[in-house]
Amino acid sequence: MSVAALTSAQARRVAVAAQGFYEPKPSGQVTRAHLKRLMSRIQVLQLDSVSVSVRAHYAPVFSRLGPYDRDTLDALAWSHSARSPRQFIEYWAHEAALLPVDDWPLLRWRMREYTHGRWGTEIVKRNGALADKIVAAVAELGPSTAGQIEAHLEAEPRGAKGPWWGRSDTKWVAEALWSSGVLTTATRVGFARHYDLAERVLPPEVLAREVSDEEAVQQLVVKAAGALGVGTEADLRDYFRLGARQVKPALAALVAAGELEPVEIDGVPAYLRAGQKVPRADRGTALLCPFDPLIFFRPRVERLFGFHYRIEIYTPAPKRQFGYYVWPFMLDGQLVGRVDLKRTGESLHVVGAFAEGDILQILVFCMFLGIALAKQPRERAKPLVDGLNTLVDAFVWMINKVMLIAPLGVFGLIASIARHHDPLGPFRSLAG
Repeated sequence: MSVAALTSAQARRVAVAAQGFYEPKPSGQVTRAHLKRLMSRIQVLQLDSVSVSVRAHYAPVFSRLGPYDRDTLDALAWSHSARSPRQFIEYWAHEAALLPVDDWPLLRWRMREYTHGRWGTEIVKRNGALADKIVAAVAELGPSTAGQIEAHLEAEPRGAKGPWWGRSDTKWVAEALWSSGVLTTATRVGFARHYDLAERVLPPEVLAREVSDEEAVQQLVVKAAGALGVGTEADLRDYFRLGARQVKPALAALVAAGELEPVEIDGVPAYLRAGQKVPRADRGTALLCPFDPLIFFRPRVERLFGFHYRIEIYTPAPKRQFGYYVWPFMLDGQLVGRVDLKRTGESLHVVGAFAEGDILQILVFCMFLGIALAKQPRERAKPLVDGLNTLVDAFVWMINKVMLIAPLGVFGLIASIARHHDPLGPFRSLAG
């Protein structure tokens, strides 16, 4: 059976379109319905404790839908009423993430794997009695932080902490109960997780729904393929952090069922979501936070975009190449720059900005080509000009796009000078 072939450029367009960047932004207020549709497309909003410019789960929504009220997203994830039921829930999806409530049963196999937590399992195993006490405390208290649970139990002195991340045993066991699905997140206040019993947070029909491990993995792979548009086996595994032994039989079954179509991307085997169209043009312009679903699998970013990207939070400052919390900049479906952003109070600062590739050289070439053609005698230049009209139009388009991102390079230059040199030095010299 012949396999369809895609170029990396075509695969890139599919990827960008699948993530919602080809869709027009809402003309009016962003509503709950907009957010639910977006989640059904991208499947996850990764959570992260880092808040340099904005919390990670807020940024992908802005990149795709434009300005919106973050309280609307918070309400979908961390509040519930008969009129406005909870739509999203927290669990280990890609990493810790928001996902649709209805998808919670698809991860029960992972909850069984995390019976004693994801990390610090030895701490949890030696505190079996504490787990029962925490469950009883939450049942009595209602939604509670680990600190509130600990104070209620008087399990240990409030200042006593374990060796990892400064966590107490109570926090470790509470997190293990969360990972095993006994507890879940009822709400967050100041981003602090408030635990509650899963049966008091999730709808009864969601709790009652049983899905076999095989079917659950197949559904997760289909969801990953829909969010990615096209991807290699490694790409599809990474989206929900699945194992090779889980995914290989799922892929075979989904290909046989017509849900996925085998393709090759520049000779590399991959899978296209059935019904996914290949756009003819590059579109999509946005700043992307480091945990955006389009870019959180770095090998895929490098393959499709030719863009080497690593977050440098844990890199010592002198060894950082671009900055602490750098956002890739996508212009018409291609990653062309990086911006290091930092929020201070109500102000957002551009710490550094960096253009990618040979953008400046392209601009200079376009300018000189136009000048050279203008200097030729009209009768000699006319046939060439007529033949190159389309090419000239393309160059003009390129210049316009370059000019859009030129300020980023200026900001980057200023930031670099200020960081490495004394910007007031010349004035001090003049002053004697």
